[in-house]
Amino acid sequence: MPRLTPEQRERAVGRLSAGDDPEAVAVAFNVHLSTAYRLQQRFVNTGSTADTQRSGRPRVTTQRQDRQILRHYLRNRFHTANERARNTVGNHQRPISGQTIRRRLAERDLQSCRPARGPVLTQRHRMARQQWAQDHINWNWRQWQNILFTDESRFCISHVDGRVRVWRRRGERYAGDCIMEHVTIRWEDFHVSGSFKIESRILLMLSRV
Repeated sequence: MPRLTPEQRERAVGRLSAGDDPEAVAVAFNVHLSTAYRLQQRFVNTGSTADTQRSGRPRVTTQRQDRQILRHYLRNRFHTANERARNTVGNHQRPISGQTIRRRLAERDLQSCRPARGPVLTQRHRMARQQWAQDHINWNWRQWQNILFTDESRFCISHVDGRVRVWRRRGERYAGDCIMEHVTIRWEDFHVSGSFKIESRILLMLSRV
């Protein structure tokens, strides 16, 4: 069953104080009957509908530190949680863990994801790509039939690329500061190139660099 919001609790207590039966209040707010009874008893004992303080481990970071963590990762999307944890001291000079950093970022809808890869683009490159898209936005099916689409992937066999992660929100996969830019470097690896046209087969080519 859903958890009552503070506003709903106040309305429920108002109805109970006005003489409504707990059964009717429970049905009206779609909660269990025991919830209505506990809410009524809590208001009688404490004069408030707020939850009583629960036991548990206290929060290790302050609200100010939480905001600082968020700002840091909005400026540095590729920093690891463990790296930030080593440079952050919690309440009472207690160290914090990388998991704490990940929880704080998850609270603000930032998730650790594999970054999209793309070439290094200058402002001139970006403007040229945008202009190309605008020039072809009204092309018809027949015009696109004359275009060959190509792409390639690199598979390393001589060294480890590493597993880089980026912190981003939903919809930010291709944001400028979330893309891992790369340049072409000659390593001991294989390139697999593919190309296709509309209504035609895919052509693959394997080459060793």
